[in-house]
Amino acid sequence: MRKKSLDCVYNLAKIDERVVFVGSDLGAGVLNAMKEEIPERWFMEGVAEQHIIGMASGLAMEGFIPYVNTIATFLTRRCFEQLVVDVSLHDLPVRLIANGGGVVYAPLGPTHQAIEDIAILRAIPNMTIVAPCDAAEMERLMHTTIEWPGPIYIRLAKGGEEIVSEKKYGFSIGKSILLREPGNVLFVSTGIMTQRTLKAAEHLNDWGCNSGVLHMHTIKPLDQETLLTLSKSVEFVVTVEEHILSGGLGTAVIEAFHDCPTLTMPRVLRLGLPNQFVEEYGSQDGILNNCGLSAEGIANSVRRIL
Repeated sequence: MRKKSLDCVYNLAKIDERVVFVGSDLGAGVLNAMKEEIPERWFMEGVAEQHIIGMASGLAMEGFIPYVNTIATFLTRRCFEQLVVDVSLHDLPVRLIANGGGVVYAPLGPTHQAIEDIAILRAIPNMTIVAPCDAAEMERLMHTTIEWPGPIYIRLAKGGEEIVSEKKYGFSIGKSILLREPGNVLFVSTGIMTQRTLKAAEHLNDWGCNSGVLHMHTIKPLDQETLLTLSKSVEFVVTVEEHILSGGLGTAVIEAFHDCPTLTMPRVLRLGLPNQFVEEYGSQDGILNNCGLSAEGIANSVRRIL
């Protein structure tokens, strides 16, 4: 997914002179082709994340469209003030490509695990947050970022994920995609949890429970219209995310229900990482499975409630 996103930056730079790449200590070989062909729009700034946000903001003020890439925790925790004051306050078209959303960097422990990045950025006015489910959807997303007016946070997964998105659904920032028609249960998922949620829906179907899957790739702005429309016909909504339960997708969904006074709110189950630092050092799959976020774990959580 990361490679696809950076390949798209290079391709966009070839057709639009406003596109600039800014990286932070990403190692040798990153976008070498762009570096050789368009060196004046390729920057690698070293371990200086707060600086690259300020730099990208300055470039955006001069009419460029900067694509910034580094580790998700460094983009969010370390650069919060710069994201607020430099980028979002001025509503600048800076694109933040964040490596390792969730627990991708499981071997490196809690300092590198972006378990609260969505919550941090949801609180910032003007910030858009997108978490594609696979590399194919990433490519469709990247082509929509050129003309989007404000800042965008793009949450990357590990890479190599199963392709579950389809070209026929297209891609629009702020517009969710219904991948499976709901019965009495509606799953709302984002990022790579959509793959696991689709499999969980199959398990539930085997148990005689029809469940749909709404892929909410854009967490902010949330597609409230589709969510509220589908929720009218179901008994139970289940949110699934690779993020702590505070402030993420599940919180956004409940807020959408609460803010619609004419809706009879369905029962809601939020599934995600517990509200604590992950103390394990291991694999992404291992941590997710231990948190009940395997396909079987998701299905079992729903089955227990039903």
